[in-house]
Amino acid sequence: MTVERLIRIFAGAFILISLALGVEGSPLFVSKWFLAFTAFVGLNLFQFGFTNFCPLGIILRKLGVPDAPASCAR
Repeated sequence: MTVERLIRIFAGAFILISLALGVEGSPLFVSKWFLAFTAFVGLNLFQFGFTNFCPLGIILRKLGVPDAPASCAR
């Protein structure tokens, strides 16, 4: 498992969880404010696409998770 894959997994999981907790029709609904967390994760992914800076990536690298080899085509 590489840093980029784990970032995508974490982001997807956080978005799904915060949607489940923030949408009124959900059986897990807590508060609409959880949708703000969904927006925060989306904005982080957006800026990561342009700047290649991600705080989670820094944490994962410090924990020893390897980076993916630089390659466009696999």
